[in-house]
Amino acid sequence: MTTRDDAPAPLDPAPEPHTGLMGRFRNYFLTGLIVTGPIAITLYLVWWFVTWVDGVVRPFVPLAYRPETYLPYGVPGWGLIVAFFTLTLVGFLAANLIGRTLVDVGETLLGQIPAVRAIYRGLKQVFETLFSGKGSSFRKVGLVEFPSPGMWSIVLISQSPNEEVSRSLPGQEEHVSVFLPCSPNPTTGFFFYVPRSKIIEVDLTAEDAATLIMSAGVVQPGAAPDAKKAAALAGMANAARIANASTLQPEPAKVE
Repeated sequence: MTTRDDAPAPLDPAPEPHTGLMGRFRNYFLTGLIVTGPIAITLYLVWWFVTWVDGVVRPFVPLAYRPETYLPYGVPGWGLIVAFFTLTLVGFLAANLIGRTLVDVGETLLGQIPAVRAIYRGLKQVFETLFSGKGSSFRKVGLVEFPSPGMWSIVLISQSPNEEVSRSLPGQEEHVSVFLPCSPNPTTGFFFYVPRSKIIEVDLTAEDAATLIMSAGVVQPGAAPDAKKAAALAGMANAARIANASTLQPEPAKVE
């Protein structure tokens, strides 16, 4: 029988977090870094782009039309404005009959050069797909089982392969071309063809997928409802893996 003196001593309460002067300075510094960091990087990238366009356009503008000729300093963004109106004018001229004729003649001349022909045609198709608004590439996000079974990666779904590639792929199932971005740089990655049944489409935009990849999963798109949606998608992926594995195993023979 234990007495009051034999009872274990109560545990010491947890120490209070350090909230001294240095701790407050550290919190203030991190808060300022979080607030100003994205703004500073965004402004730096915008300034770099404007400066780069100005440097490219400036040699093509006559000296008499440059602002620094009449001002003691240069005007940032002047080259960007000139480039905008120049591209708009080129688009207006190319939409006319004479402009289309000149474009066709230029494409014919470029088509006669073997090395330039492949580069030009590839870049033209990429620009038409990205900026014309008619293509459907990279507007859908999906999950594929990569790099090993049980591990799922986010991919951007592109278009179906052409007839030549489709005939060379094994099996009768339809394949889809996908791009798997790498983290934290989504501009690099892997491109491959996947059967359509092996892709699980995710209700995410390409921007949300890029944010998720660049942050390596630290920044999750959406709030709490999206977390439930991600859990449901993980369950679907696991169910699909189990279903795919079961189809590969032979059925046991029945013994009477």
